[in-house]
Amino acid sequence: MLITDDFLPVPVPESLTATYLVPMAGLPRVGTKTAVAALADRLAEPVYGLARQMLDSPLMSVETRPIGEFPELPPDLLTAFGATEAQLDRLAAASHVVVVQAQYRPGWPPAHEWAARAVAAAVAESADGDVVDVFGLQFLDPATALRSLPDERGRIRLVDWILVPYSSDAEGLWFTTKGLRRFGLLELQTQGVPDHLTRAWGAVMTGAARRLLRDWADGLTGEEVPAFVPLPVLATVTGHDIAVAYGNPEQHGATAPVLLRLELDPATDPEADSFLSLRPPLGHPGTDGRYFAAACATLFTGIQPDVRYTRPGDAMSTAVSTARSRLDEVRARFLSGALPAETQLVVKYALPGADGPEYVWAGVTAWDDPERITGASASDAAADPAVRIGAPVVVATADVVDWALLGATGVLEGGWTQAVLDAGQPQPPTTP
Repeated sequence: MLITDDFLPVPVPESLTATYLVPMAGLPRVGTKTAVAALADRLAEPVYGLARQMLDSPLMSVETRPIGEFPELPPDLLTAFGATEAQLDRLAAASHVVVVQAQYRPGWPPAHEWAARAVAAAVAESADGDVVDVFGLQFLDPATALRSLPDERGRIRLVDWILVPYSSDAEGLWFTTKGLRRFGLLELQTQGVPDHLTRAWGAVMTGAARRLLRDWADGLTGEEVPAFVPLPVLATVTGHDIAVAYGNPEQHGATAPVLLRLELDPATDPEADSFLSLRPPLGHPGTDGRYFAAACATLFTGIQPDVRYTRPGDAMSTAVSTARSRLDEVRARFLSGALPAETQLVVKYALPGADGPEYVWAGVTAWDDPERITGASASDAAADPAVRIGAPVVVATADVVDWALLGATGVLEGGWTQAVLDAGQPQPPTTP
């Protein structure tokens, strides 16, 4: 294998393991093979065949254990990654857990992940239970787990398999991926991302993961597993990469490619993870954050990400009034299921702080009471240490100052206060 300065040699693990859990009260009442057979008409043939073959081979094991024999799952992390109170209550009440594990060589298809998730979903469905993805520390209801599996053409939405968590420090935001190691590839990271690029850079990371995963899989097509796969030092990301990763290729036209430089960041602690860092190309003038902002402007023309802000003025007051005047309408659409598929409703609301109100976003999960919104925080709040990304929040409707409907490419509707900030001057916001 020829390695040059244009390529970065990335080590390949010898084998990969997928682990899924199905907590349940009591012992399974349906055999594993019977549960999988019940999904014959709902699983695409590549996955259905893989699941049946691996069940009959030493590559997969399915064991039922008393739950006390399995290490306790951290409820705070499960909550941060989307677990509901009902799911946590079922976990607490479980007496046993079905452990589904599968091993396979690195490469494509990732048979270990597809087969193990399919079998775990079959077992969970037969027991009216949940699937716990141990790698991602996520609860999946059986229907969601099954939807994430590939279709008859082997296509998946990468967002169903990786997460992009972030945290903040004095230099900006630190983004990482969580899920690429399922496929043998190192996780990605970016440091020093400006605060106002929160949502946009998460999408860029997802698109970059999709592009690099393709290069990674192409390097593993031989009969022998190589020790290293050469990845291009300068990776390209386009709007199409992002749209495909979100499963909506038709919702994004062609954009100019953005270049990102790969750097290997090996861990000094043997217990810690190594990363592939995404940086601007060498020789780029200015800060990394300026380059990241320019990259987002290229990939999301006319779309700006979510930010926190406090800016007075007539234009902002008009924007808030416009958003609030349409709250009843968007609530009715949310409750009736009339919002477009693959979109998320978010609201911005005020948190009291020592220096005045702080405005943060939350994804809406329930709005049965017109006066109260139940959701999950979309960002960390400086004013309240309990408000962290993914944490459950209850928002008084009276505190809402804006709302937006988000799709794979950003804001599709709403976001009037954002328009005022983007204009940079006191102009009335444009109605979508």
